Amino acid sequence: MLYPMIFTPVLKDYIWGGRNLEMKLGRALPAGGVVAESWEIAGHEDGVSRVENGPFAGWPLTKVHAALGLDLIGSANAWAQARGKFPLLVKLLDAHSPLSVQVHPDDAYALAHEGNELGKTEMWVVLHAEPGAQLIVGVKAGTTPVAFRQAIEQTRLEPYLHRVAVRAGDHVCVPAGTLHAILGGLLIAEIQQNSNTTYRVYDWGRVGADGKGRPLHVDKALQVIDFGRVEPQVCPPTLISEQPGLRRELLCRNRYFTTERVVLAAGARFGGACTGDSLEIWGVVEGQVRVNELALSAVRFCLLPAALGEYTVTAASPATLLRTYVDAALAS
Repeated sequence: MLYPMIFTPVLKDYIWGGRNLEMKLGRALPAGGVVAESWEIAGHEDGVSRVENGPFAGWPLTKVHAALGLDLIGSANAWAQARGKFPLLVKLLDAHSPLSVQVHPDDAYALAHEGNELGKTEMWVVLHAEPGAQLIVGVKAGTTPVAFRQAIEQTRLEPYLHRVAVRAGDHVCVPAGTLHAILGGLLIAEIQQNSNTTYRVYDWGRVGADGKGRPLHVDKALQVIDFGRVEPQVCPPTLISEQPGLRRELLCRNRYFTTERVVLAAGARFGGACTGDSLEIWGVVEGQVRVNELALSAVRFCLLPAALGEYTVTAASPATLLRTYVDAALAS
């Protein structure tokens, strides 16, 4: 009953979405309309993906988690198990137009103000970027809560927003409390805590199909924005190891998840083991691989249960993958 699992994504039609999951990634999408997010591996009350393969085919992830418990998510995620939560959520985002300027709370604030919701630390990997594409991450030097509130009231936020240019292959780590916005022209893979709590401070003055603007959450946002997150930059990955046909790079590492980029030459293999500490999530962003007997092509993610044991990733072509797991040394 323990094997690499793939899932049917949950699609979200938020107003900033487009059709790039179809046009750039070759995904089959419902006819017409926009798709903003594809929740690839999700066990949240706002969206639950279903297993496509093996003995659990057709099961929602939440039901698989209930059946397997720590054998699925691992002892390093015992804190999430105690709250009845699958710990992570993996998405693809098509930002045809800008997302709102927003912030996510940490666990303590979410627990105090949002019921049993988790906080939201996340990271982004840019899969496609139009020329000149940018992100908003953090605040400009000298920004204070008082000045920022006044700027919201006067809709003149721009002097306080820190913009960074990005291109395909870049990654950005976004701890809870970081003011941010994904701007237009970007296709992004997002790895995050299993949360859907967002506090908006600005939404570019747009309205939905009902003619109304989406709600803002200024008071809560100002309580959780980290004004010490000043002008962060896009950082290069850190080399973990390199050998013929295999390169590993560290992208983000925090108590909730560690994400590596693994680059394999055609025919190269990566051997690992899930020994009970943590699940692993592997995503192919370029090329084709086999994870044990499961064939996986770009762009697709699979879940390896924490008690799976040994596994092998074998490249059928040159391949670039994202490997995510929870570091037990940081999770405690």
